[in-house]
Amino acid sequence: MNKNHYCIIMAGGIGSRFWPVSRNAKPKQFLDILGMGKSFLQQTFDRFSRIIPVENILVVTSRQYKDLVMTQIPDILPEHVLLEPYRRNTAPCIAYATYKLMQKNPKATVVVAPSDHLIVNEDIFLTTIKNGLNYAERHNILMTLGVKPSRPETAYGYIQVNMNVPVDMDGNLAYGVKTFTEKPNIDLAKVFVDSGEFLWNAGIFIWNLSTIKYELEKLQPGIAGLFSEGNKLYYTDMEDDFINQVYEECTSISVDYGIMEKTDKAIIYPVSFGWSDLGTWDSLYAQVDKDENNNHIQSAESMLANVSNSIVVSEEKEKLIVINGLDNYMVINTDDVLLICPREESIFKNILTDMPLKDFNDYQ
Repeated sequence: MNKNHYCIIMAGGIGSRFWPVSRNAKPKQFLDILGMGKSFLQQTFDRFSRIIPVENILVVTSRQYKDLVMTQIPDILPEHVLLEPYRRNTAPCIAYATYKLMQKNPKATVVVAPSDHLIVNEDIFLTTIKNGLNYAERHNILMTLGVKPSRPETAYGYIQVNMNVPVDMDGNLAYGVKTFTEKPNIDLAKVFVDSGEFLWNAGIFIWNLSTIKYELEKLQPGIAGLFSEGNKLYYTDMEDDFINQVYEECTSISVDYGIMEKTDKAIIYPVSFGWSDLGTWDSLYAQVDKDENNNHIQSAESMLANVSNSIVVSEEKEKLIVINGLDNYMVINTDDVLLICPREESIFKNILTDMPLKDFNDYQ
């Protein structure tokens, strides 16, 4: 393995769209929602450890999840669990990891990835990442991965490819970037897919530390200035207090909006390895195995009649789930919440939005 290759796993989200299984105390990246025996975070860590030294993998997460991270991935170096005191979106998260790593290995090339994505073909995925790392090691570029859309999905961001700017990545073809669009409405998503010019934004980035540091200083000087003040404090006992102060002052902004949409160094690498960000119950349903009635069942005991196109998940091992007469629904059962509603994401969102806050707080 290349000792200059690193991985930054972003694991600070709260996964509210997988409520009631995902809660503030234990969000979806720490759950085995797929029923595979490992959490999303464990799967992500194991996947990258096939091509990147374990000591070169970092996890950036919320301070409250430190124990969860250390319990689920005990092989990680404690100093590479970066703890954010407040949620400030992905640009500060990446800046923290960048400036800290610069003190350890300024020659590092990194892949930045969310902790909760589904990767179907891991071998192709890892070959893709290695291709990207090898290229980024020698070029001043900010690479993002783009997935060919299979449907007009409104839950994903889109990137418009500049076909007039091909990039030869040692025999693999990437392109320049025209535009970024966040989660379009259905009509615009259909236009994007029909045009053939747009790819889904997978939220996975590859670059060398020098290039991302330069672009942070150029495009987000406020954020860069804050984190650069800690250059002598990273990997010391003073790091935590310093990060507390930085995050109190730091702007909340995504790396897409703060860097990728503004830089002239962005390229997009079209990929095909079977991908989903599994952001919702409905997106989970699209990816998992189903029975002869198109139901996805995760329950120790269940009896279903006249049930089709539905999701049934129960965390209670000794409870029998009995359902009759549902189509296109989700039934999610935990020890303190039973959710029954149509599978459509918009309806589920409305339930969470319209629920009185005083009644909902105890169940978040």
